[in-house]
Amino acid sequence: QVQVVESGGGLVQPGGSLKLSCAASGFTFSSYAMSWYRQAPGKERELVAAITSAGGSTNYADSVKGRFTISRDNAKSTVYLQMNSLKPEDTAVYYCSRSSRSGAVPYGSWGQGTQVTVSS
Repeated sequence: QVQVVESGGGLVQPGGSLKLSCAASGFTFSSYAMSWYRQAPGKERELVAAITSAGGSTNYADSVKGRFTISRDNAKSTVYLQMNSLKPEDTAVYYCSRSSRSGAVPYGSWGQGTQVTVSS
């Protein structure tokens, strides 16, 4: 069955960096767009970044443009999120999912997520 496992989160100071990874299995990874989403306490899950199946196109939430970079390695069935210049408002649980090209529609099969906490 479809499975995704997120990792790489942690506690980081404002201005710091983290790189998240999402290892996928149970489907043909190279055929699907993949996206990162996040959910902060008391808020709805929101799109962070999306990447098309071959990696040729990306889409970012305005709040992370210029700071975050999404990438993928189809040979490893893994999608990444490089997060730089982190801010306290980036604190959330981060999830990955198969998705529509833009990331607007997640296809579900959520993993456990990985917690990112930005605090001094």
